[in-house]
This record gives sequence, structure tokens and C-alpha cells, in this order.
Amino acid sequence: MQATTLWAALLAPVCLWLSLRVIGERRHAGVAIGAGDDPVLERAIRAQGNFAEYVPFALVLLALAEGGGTPGWVIHPLGAALLAGRIAHGWGIVRQPEDYRFRVGGMMATFSVIAVAALAALVAVLVGW
Repeated sequence: MQATTLWAALLAPVCLWLSLRVIGERRHAGVAIGAGDDPVLERAIRAQGNFAEYVPFALVLLALAEGGGTPGWVIHPLGAALLAGRIAHGWGIVRQPEDYRFRVGGMMATFSVIAVAALAALVAVLVGW
């Protein structure tokens, strides 16, 4: 699972970046839990939450596809698209005003990776039968 491991490791700094933004905004707003009606904090929380909602599932699908024999030349572009998409989404959602181009593009990349990785995992398991 070297390909998936590489992309998981490259996504970790994005997770840390989004998490540190939440911590910084919490300190700035003086809010320990929730968003406290602070729109900047709310955006930071949602950017981090969105990452946490989609990236693990995408990585599981990549790992299942790779484990089933999907070659690296399929996994690597998917990992790259996931990384680029998550950076774009995070950048777009935390901007004031929000930059929908980055946010939408990031989600499109993420959804595409999930769809193609699911198809690759399915093909891998069906071919292996």
C-alpha cells in the first residue's frame, strides 16, 4: 500500500493546517466550544470538518483499490487530485469573502476521486473473484 500511504502522509499537513486554523480562530474569538456566532471561526471549523468527513473515506477506497491490485499509475493521480482538491477547498472556504471557485473545484475533485476509487476497488474485487 505504498501509493496510498504516500498520499495519506501528504494529506496530513493539510489536516494540521486546517486544525491549527481552528485553534487560532478559537483563541482569537475566545470560544472554547462551538463557533460562538463568529463567522470566521465557523468557516475554519467547517473547513476542518469537511476534510475529516471526506478524506478518510477516500483514503480507505484508495487503499482497498490498491490492495486489490489496482496499479500505482491509477492510484497516484487519484491521490494527487485528492490532495489538490482538499487544499483548494480549504483555501476557498476560509477566505473572507469566500472564493467559491476553489471550494467548488475542491469538492468536485474530492467527489471524483471517491467515485473513481470506488470503481477501481469494485473492479479489483470483481476481477479477483
